[in-house]
Amino acid sequence: MEHRTLGRTGRDVSVVGLGTWQLGADWGDVSEDTAFAVLETAVETGVDFFDTADVYGDGRSEQFIGRFIKDHPDILVATKMGRRVEQTPENYNLGNFRAWNDRSRQNLGVDTLDLVQLHCPPTPVYSNDEVFDALDTMVAEGRMKNYAVSVETREEALKAIARPGVASVQIILNMLRLGPLAEVLPAAREAGVGIIARVPLASGLLSGRYDTGTTFPENDHRNYNRHGAAFDVGETFSGVDFETGLEAVRRLAPLVPEGATMAQFALRWIIDQPGVSAIIPGASNPGQARSNSAAADLAPLTGETLAAVNEIYDELIAPQIGNRW
Repeated sequence: MEHRTLGRTGRDVSVVGLGTWQLGADWGDVSEDTAFAVLETAVETGVDFFDTADVYGDGRSEQFIGRFIKDHPDILVATKMGRRVEQTPENYNLGNFRAWNDRSRQNLGVDTLDLVQLHCPPTPVYSNDEVFDALDTMVAEGRMKNYAVSVETREEALKAIARPGVASVQIILNMLRLGPLAEVLPAAREAGVGIIARVPLASGLLSGRYDTGTTFPENDHRNYNRHGAAFDVGETFSGVDFETGLEAVRRLAPLVPEGATMAQFALRWIIDQPGVSAIIPGASNPGQARSNSAAADLAPLTGETLAAVNEIYDELIAPQIGNRW
């Protein structure tokens, strides 16, 4: 497994990490036994970077990881805070940060958190010096080693990158979301800020397993958030209309390298983007975790293939999502 430096944390992490939203909630039901099997499989395949959040299952994901890392202390755990309260800029203050931090440290069973990310906060938060002063205070207090942000838009990413204490930026990046390539990734490289690519398979669209007859459970965000009723629609299928996404996958399929799956091809594409520190595909079962890790073993994609992906994006996806993210 290739390792890359995660921005200003100075830590090297596996280029394929594990996103653990599935282990908390909003993706149907994942049992406790399955959750631990996913974590174990990920580590067996070379993964040493887990991403979670205090809101995933209201702490369920953090608690599973906390129990797991007792026997795997070398894993870098990035958690997120801020989405368990009303999304107003005023709620992003030192007092709340300390309370949220206390809860995550308890869930994860550690005194000091490796990396804490603001979880897609309201846009005005990125311009508030007091917010970042508070995060600096949290580091000085020994509550966390580093802080970062998870963003929805390129504008938010660029504002975060300009902050000297931000270690990394988590942003949606996949073959259906090319927006960050032009400005965000170059700016991050220049500043020494890590890039964590989330939603790498566009909520499973880029797995190639779906068709027009696919349905999702009632408690799965791919069912209830298609139009952004619960949170930013960009988090579900990358904001792309489901049928348009299926057509894009159909056109991408002939580009898949021999011996690889569609999902592995999609993950390899992100790995090949300069400036990406790690990708965090989720997994609902051990087989998915194993397959995701294998994407790091694929040869880098050719320039011809990368150009073909851009053409499909320009024709199908760009007209639909424009500059929204």
